Amino acid sequence: MATIEPASGRSGSAEEALNASDADFKPWSAEQAREWRAAHPPMSPWPVVGWQAVAGLAVVLVALVWSGGMTSVTYSAAYGVLAAWVPAVLFARMVARRMRRQASPHGALMALMVGEGIKVALTVALLLAAPKILAQVHWLALLAGFVVTIKAAWVALWLKSAKRRSARTE
Repeated sequence: MATIEPASGRSGSAEEALNASDADFKPWSAEQAREWRAAHPPMSPWPVVGWQAVAGLAVVLVALVWSGGMTSVTYSAAYGVLAAWVPAVLFARMVARRMRRQASPHGALMALMVGEGIKVALTVALLLAAPKILAQVHWLALLAGFVVTIKAAWVALWLKSAKRRSARTE
């Protein structure tokens, strides 16, 4: 197994690195920070939400075909999609608004934490309300719609990062 030497050429433990003085730290100039921001633009949350909508629609269509037109299975799948997608849209709106404001890092982190809390609470409330809203719940179809929609977000983020990596290597 190869050992990676620190940039300064010294070897040491993690404790030594934590206790290192601020003399090793060199702040960037405004130009260096501008260049970094140009090379790493913020990612919009809307493409992720769009991929979730496409994946959710695909699940609903598969449920419609697979069930032979049974409306309760199709409605359950659609409800599962909406239970994942509606909170994601609200969260994306909050994130997009925060990105436009260019607020402090502390404020941005707090907004993300509050937004994620609201998203989770709304998702749980929608899932708990399913038996009251739907006449007949097919839980497998509902969970399939929910899980595929949630996982579509991760696939969209992975595709976006792979695209960025390939653009940087070219």
